[in-house]
Amino acid sequence: MIRVLLADDDPLVRTGLKLMLRGADGIEVVGEAADGSQVGPAVREHAPDVVLMDIRMPVMDGLSATRALHRAGSAAPQVIVLTTFDEHALVLEAMRAGAAGYLVKHAAPEDIVEAVRRAARGEPALSPSAARALVEHAAAGPGDRSERARQQLAQLTEREREVAAAVAEGLSNTEIGARLHLSVGTVKTHLSSALTKLDLDNRVQLALLTHDARPQP
Repeated sequence: MIRVLLADDDPLVRTGLKLMLRGADGIEVVGEAADGSQVGPAVREHAPDVVLMDIRMPVMDGLSATRALHRAGSAAPQVIVLTTFDEHALVLEAMRAGAAGYLVKHAAPEDIVEAVRRAARGEPALSPSAARALVEHAAAGPGDRSERARQQLAQLTEREREVAAAVAEGLSNTEIGARLHLSVGTVKTHLSSALTKLDLDNRVQLALLTHDARPQP
């Protein structure tokens, strides 16, 4: 079962999400939080695999709560930012905070369920507009950021850089394995090593860094 924590200050939204997810096979809602400051204690109590996190909450917003979770260590759950706002700046800020996904609340129920499943597998869970934001970010990045990213990626082995490049294309572990003629287990090993060396939380951040390292037009 995929254990999910709901973090939203609107009880009606939490109820709607709960009803939606309870109808999905293999997903269990284990807890709720009404503001960002409650997320950390709720995670410690319920040990969720995935947190559906609203951005705009009182006391502590969702981005701050996401950063706090990832500062707490490697046991942090995967976070999907779920918001009414479809803003590119928020997409990038959420990804840099450590979120594994970004969806708008009016996304189709099946898309939210699939995003939860993808995040639980350690895969990015982005709406089409969020994916476009990452592409536009890569195209518009300044040169100094590009140089810093290349220096960071230089820490990796050649195989780890190949895996990182495939992650940046949005490939799954199975697809990466098929392209590079590696087992899925070996792909996961290279991915984990790259994340550790670069002090990153997830593959979305690795994809951002890889995009940053590409030569700008």
